Amino acid sequence: MEDRAANPSAAMLVIGDEILSGRTRDSNMHYLAGELTRHGIRLMEVRVVPDDHATIVSAVNALRAAHDHLFTSGGIGPTHDDITAEAIAAAYGVGISQRADALALLAAHYERSGMEFNDARKRMARIPDGASLIDNPVSTAPGFTLGNVHVMAGVPNIFQAMVASVLPTLTGGAPLLSQSLRVNRGEGEVAGPFGALAAEFPDLSMGSYPFIHNGAHGTNLVIRGTDAGQIGRAMTRLAALFP
Repeated sequence: MEDRAANPSAAMLVIGDEILSGRTRDSNMHYLAGELTRHGIRLMEVRVVPDDHATIVSAVNALRAAHDHLFTSGGIGPTHDDITAEAIAAAYGVGISQRADALALLAAHYERSGMEFNDARKRMARIPDGASLIDNPVSTAPGFTLGNVHVMAGVPNIFQAMVASVLPTLTGGAPLLSQSLRVNRGEGEVAGPFGALAAEFPDLSMGSYPFIHNGAHGTNLVIRGTDAGQIGRAMTRLAALFP
């Protein structure tokens, strides 16, 4: 496997009953995985949890301890079931309140929009003590970072905008590269030689992904790593193994 110490690790926590019930299809994980890969941060684990305070707190504490970064999506809106901010505060053992800078951003936004800045909308200014705000150029309501936890909205276009705000502030590693070879042989047939090749290149990650096309079995063999030269040498060997 690759040297994971060279690249920070990350986890993602997807929060929301609507995801678990099947009412909403999550696209944020796919987007985050791609952006982190380009930034040289490894997405190692993803969990999906309901809108339950104790469950969120437990998951946050487990994931932030196990990884360099934790990204959350969902549960920071204006409704009663948006409880992520309180759960993050509880996980860190800090207070939470409507913060002046967040209130000012939201007040200006709703004044420009000609909409009432009511109590429900003011809930989106609840920020745990000690957190820094994550810019939201789409709808203004901020996310926040506390420690190594980055708390973001669940709406995909807002989530993507917040990721774009956060990633430049994080130290990544070398971008993760990959190459693949499609072979018209079953996975059982390629497993032995492919496994031996993987042992020769311990700094690379190799995976096999079987498929069936027109009734014939085949396998996509993928080599991943941060060293383009090593990947190239391994691919040359791979192509010789399965001409």
